[in-house]
Amino acid sequence: MHGNITMRLGAMLWSFVDEQKLGRVFAAETGFLIRQNPDTVRAPDVAFVDAKRIPPKGIPDTGFWAIVPDLVAEVISPYDRLSDIQDKVTDYLDAGVRLVWVVDPKTATVTVYESLKQIAILIGDDVLTGGAVVPGFQLPLPKLFS
Repeated sequence: MHGNITMRLGAMLWSFVDEQKLGRVFAAETGFLIRQNPDTVRAPDVAFVDAKRIPPKGIPDTGFWAIVPDLVAEVISPYDRLSDIQDKVTDYLDAGVRLVWVVDPKTATVTVYESLKQIAILIGDDVLTGGAVVPGFQLPLPKLFS
């Protein structure tokens, strides 16, 4: 289920971002160096970087990309511990990620973090949006979890 939900979310976000030419969407194989000294590398299940923030030299071919994504999504797997997910969310927000989605396939919910104080839990027929980070992106939860 984790892989299916991750692929569905990534594909829908990628399709929208590509069509609108808003930036680039990445899968979990992309590691982002979000902090140095000590180095912290995170590889979110899905990540988005705004086109305006991609440097002229482009995306590196090797190594970790020393850029903080604008949006990240973590899809909870059966083996994830809640404390690990919370650590990731805190790391992302502290590093400057503007929007974090935590997707829970078991409960069919998405927790949306704009900060540690601005949190919304989406359920049922709610619609996941990209807010100001990915303007115009809308995904009804039933389409994500079907």
